[in-house]
Amino acid sequence: MALYDRIGVGYDTTRRADPYLLSRLIHHLRPRARGRYLDIGSGTGNYTIAMHQAGVPIRGLELSATMLQRAREKGPAIAWHNGRAEAIPFASGSFDGATCTFVHHHMADPLAAFKEVHRVLTPRARFVILNGTAEQMRHYWLNEYFPRMMQKATAPYERFVTIDVLESAGFRIECEERYDVTPDLKDFFLYCGKHQPERYLDARIRSGISSFADAPDQQEIARGVARLAGDIESGRIMDVIGRFAYDGGDYMFTVAER
Repeated sequence: MALYDRIGVGYDTTRRADPYLLSRLIHHLRPRARGRYLDIGSGTGNYTIAMHQAGVPIRGLELSATMLQRAREKGPAIAWHNGRAEAIPFASGSFDGATCTFVHHHMADPLAAFKEVHRVLTPRARFVILNGTAEQMRHYWLNEYFPRMMQKATAPYERFVTIDVLESAGFRIECEERYDVTPDLKDFFLYCGKHQPERYLDARIRSGISSFADAPDQQEIARGVARLAGDIESGRIMDVIGRFAYDGGDYMFTVAER
């Protein structure tokens, strides 16, 4: 978690809960006022706090001490817990549902983590995941400018298919829902600049995105940013975006039931 301890310092400069994504998380979670819910890999707490403010009785589980400290500062009324998803520090059947947003590609063992989520949920509880797929990420036009970065970013998704891991952990898949990035997106994660490529010219935005912060070749990033700036100036970027057009969504909500 050294990476997230590092980017956690200024993370909230560019990362916040997007209202539409929040609404879909809550829709799929179907929370009850008297239920107990857990946000797995809650980071600095953006979505956890937003769900809490929407009336969801939720708490957060996060491994990064830096991010956890920031979450506690922002959401003192919420219970925050330090721990790994592969070893959730709660008794079996403790929660009526769980969420996991842009996290499980960072897990050392997603199957072990999902088995733990399954263990701590009550029967018929929902587990809502939001993340990308390898196929979706291969269609990000970022591959044109940052191929090594994108290869590394996509690699974890090549190792597993989310629904397969969920089923192996004992879950039943309720549904999948594709999400396409919209121009009014408020949370600047990896493909936040799909329609606004100039966002990637901002070092602050790049520093809050783990793929950029942890890229294996920072010279590639510098070269790619320079090329991107030139293509935005010339208008060539529209041709690049057009070549990578894809109708399979940019990210995926996966809804599973215990």
